[in-house]
Amino acid sequence: MPLQLGGGKGRIDLPATDKDRPSSKKNRRRHKKPAAAPPPPPTPTPTPTPVPAMQSLFDTSKEVFRDSFPGFVPPPQAVARLAALLNDLKPHDVEIEPSMSCFKNVDSKGPPRVTYLHFYDCPKFSFGIFCLPKSAVIPLHNHPGMTVFCKILFGSMHLKSYDWAKSAPDSDSTALETSEGARLAKVNTDAVFDASAETTVLYPENGGNLHCFTARTPCAVLDVMGPPYNRADGRDCSYYDELPYMSSSGGDARYAWLKENHSTFEMKGVQMPQRFIV
Repeated sequence: MPLQLGGGKGRIDLPATDKDRPSSKKNRRRHKKPAAAPPPPPTPTPTPTPVPAMQSLFDTSKEVFRDSFPGFVPPPQAVARLAALLNDLKPHDVEIEPSMSCFKNVDSKGPPRVTYLHFYDCPKFSFGIFCLPKSAVIPLHNHPGMTVFCKILFGSMHLKSYDWAKSAPDSDSTALETSEGARLAKVNTDAVFDASAETTVLYPENGGNLHCFTARTPCAVLDVMGPPYNRADGRDCSYYDELPYMSSSGGDARYAWLKENHSTFEMKGVQMPQRFIV
């Protein structure tokens, strides 16, 4: 609006100066730009939950024996993988310890009784733990058409094993069987083992398919077998007597005649709760 000086005719209108105009700058509200939102925190990488040892044992055994059948031998890399897992297995992984009653001889009048803790079986494989008090014996027996992984979890034992001989050591004899039905076998292992020993693998035709255990201290042995025994399929467990082998030049401790004795061996069986997802 123009400024007015005086009144009436002598009025002079002067233009308003910039100083007199309202400052749009002063009257304008100052709006601050909103601060940029902070970036979201990085999503933490989830820590993988350790797989329980029994679950690993089940999963690995299932893979190794996926194509199992009588006479089946897993590929070398599969054998190495399962054996390595068993080598790392500890008693607490399967919740056993030497103080358990199954490792004590409660009947001093008879031989110590062996207990078998049965964890799992299917047509492809099975696994469980043999619990032997001191001096207990699992007599010489076979594993027809089976591959067997054996791992001592604690204690010490004497292991003696045989494979069926493919030829006689005596050049003057070719007989592999006697008229009484005994069959020639060659010693594979005759030694004492403890928990520091690596997993022993028995194959259908070699590796000590026939073996016996004698516990020197209370001990636990975990077995994974594929395929498992099956009486209906003609793969029952047979027990044998050992007879010395005599050649024309004398005895030979590397060999023995094994004769099936048609006896039975009774163990106490305990069905264990499954601590793994099938």
